[in-house]
Amino acid sequence: MKKNIKVVAAAIIKDGKLLAVQRSDSMTLPGMWEFPGGKIEAEETHQDALKREIKEELELDIEVLGYINTASYEYEFGIVEMSTYRAKMLSDNFSLNEHSQFKWLATDQVMDVEWAPVDIPAATMLLNNL
Repeated sequence: MKKNIKVVAAAIIKDGKLLAVQRSDSMTLPGMWEFPGGKIEAEETHQDALKREIKEELELDIEVLGYINTASYEYEFGIVEMSTYRAKMLSDNFSLNEHSQFKWLATDQVMDVEWAPVDIPAATMLLNNL
């Protein structure tokens, strides 16, 4: 039986554009695009996990604004259940500590990148709602 992996992700929107980050070659699913975020630790709320993960990945403080969706996808390594939240950057600068690159996507560009499968439902929901 495959393990269940619960993760949270941030849909960071700034000036009407959505932040997408590309998975590096050292990560699973290399080259695919995703919302930044990561695993929820024991005893952590979704919001606390999201703030911690964004701080670790991007050296960025965020404000979690609201829930978007939860989606699941069965990969070879396990079943990922991802809850995505809208988030606001609390500063203008960030650093990529794990990902290879980032893009700010306008509404008409949201589906122009190759999203990781579990990220597609949230990306689709945000298409007309940045």
